[in-house]
Amino acid sequence: MKTKEEISMLIKNEKLIELWRHPNGKIGIIISVVLVLMAVFAPLISPYDPNYPDTANRLAPPSTKHLFGTDQLGRDILSRIIWGSRISLSIAFLAVFVTSVIGLVVGLVSGYYGGKIDILLMRITDIFMAFPRLVLALAFASALGPGIYNVIIAISIVYWSFYARLIRGVVLQIRNELYIQAAKAVGASDLRIMFRHILPMVTAPLLVQATLDIGGTILLASGLGFLGIGVQPPTPEWGVMVSEGRRFITHEWWVSTFPGLFILIATLGFNLLGDALRDVLDVKLKR
Repeated sequence: MKTKEEISMLIKNEKLIELWRHPNGKIGIIISVVLVLMAVFAPLISPYDPNYPDTANRLAPPSTKHLFGTDQLGRDILSRIIWGSRISLSIAFLAVFVTSVIGLVVGLVSGYYGGKIDILLMRITDIFMAFPRLVLALAFASALGPGIYNVIIAISIVYWSFYARLIRGVVLQIRNELYIQAAKAVGASDLRIMFRHILPMVTAPLLVQATLDIGGTILLASGLGFLGIGVQPPTPEWGVMVSEGRRFITHEWWVSTFPGLFILIATLGFNLLGDALRDVLDVKLKR
């Protein structure tokens, strides 16, 4: 007879196989893995120093020497894109992690306790949800100042409310289930019930939303960099690179096009992966 751990591992393997067989999942996994590997091994695969200026090759078009061409300072665009993947993915992963933790705690407390606590937390959540994401991120990023960590803080402030709403909705559906009432009857503490019995039930929707938001976070961080209030030059960040090349877009199109293309690919990849995760993990959709 199989143990609980063996059954759990079997289920996980089946989910991974199903995710790989999903058309969107396969594409999303490939894109996401390639981007992560590119970020991890940037020092090994980058052909040039991303910040080394070569004024003799300013605005050189794509060639065998510089596959994506060079920018206004003669820096290799491919190298800057490879190193920029580290910045963009780091911002996205850290921001989504912080956001999901904040939203998870708020949603658990609000949905589990209800009453005045729920009303207070949800009204605060509504205030943050009332503003468009980009406008609110611009406001906080401007107030905090430029920098990678300030961008992460600004994005986290913008996104946590959506996670709180999502988790609260799930908790409201399951807080009156028999196994929750049984745990209360045997004297289990509120913290134990929330993190031992309720948390596993909200993991799937939380994971799906987090995966979907990675792409949106990359796009938002790039937008802040493009507007000049996010990551600052000469840091090779994709949004900053697009912004630096907009002056040359009519003739030297490659300066902005290739970084913008990688923003598109990254956003598409994580969105496809999140969409496939939703199809695989959501039991209701299968029925």
